[in-house]
Amino acid sequence: MQSRIKAVFFDVDGTLLSHRQGDVPKSTRRALKELRANGVKTVIATGRHMLEYSKLPVSDIEFDGYLTLNGQLLLDSKRRVYAGTSIDPGEMEVLSRIFQAKRIPFVLVGEDHRYINYVNETVVRTQKATKGMVPDVGSYAGEKIYQILAFVPDKQKKLLDDLLDECSITSWDETGIDIIPRGGGKPAGMQKYLEEEDLDRSEIMAFGDGENDIDMLRFAGIGVAMGNAKDEVKAAADYVTDTVDNGGIEKALRHFGLIGETADAGGESL
Repeated sequence: MQSRIKAVFFDVDGTLLSHRQGDVPKSTRRALKELRANGVKTVIATGRHMLEYSKLPVSDIEFDGYLTLNGQLLLDSKRRVYAGTSIDPGEMEVLSRIFQAKRIPFVLVGEDHRYINYVNETVVRTQKATKGMVPDVGSYAGEKIYQILAFVPDKQKKLLDDLLDECSITSWDETGIDIIPRGGGKPAGMQKYLEEEDLDRSEIMAFGDGENDIDMLRFAGIGVAMGNAKDEVKAAADYVTDTVDNGGIEKALRHFGLIGETADAGGESL
């Protein structure tokens, strides 16, 4: 298995980063270091913007690439943007009207900035729970937008989904959703990375725990769900490992022979 997998993609929140510990577990740091030493590329695949990512405890770890904004912006190992997919201009007309109406808290995310239309208790509570930053309030001036974060309950998520034709919506928290171009998402970013590196889907592995990781796990040759993932995420995976706090990443990498000796990692094949 070790010779087949040449790159591994990692979600951040709940996968690399434990919100209970407020850090990346020592076992995960050790595993990532050994994985790269074995010649396997490591790639971040997160819904976060690099401005936010750079303030997280995971930012001191070196990776070979970064798929940010759920694959909408791709950065190289030096964190320089080399590819991106923005939201359709026609769709932005609809979304900008919602932004300006200030009925739903919206964060507009560009290549090098992010700003919100207004802040309420839901925004503060959600961002605190997920170690996220509350952006400054700003105004939309027609620039390219790659992702929108909305802080809404499920019923409003359904209304937005019905309203938008060229965008997809995925949840990352009970009151937090991502709006991205339809056909985008982590798999689209992964495909661009594979083309750059001349790799095949069968040669990659992916780890995740959230709804916005489901397509990524299905896309990868081997999709691994964390033990703390929801049932629908586990159902989409090829393998379920232990939780982020119980060495889930290290155990899975050992199970598949990518680091150390092949051993029973405490997971279950699906």
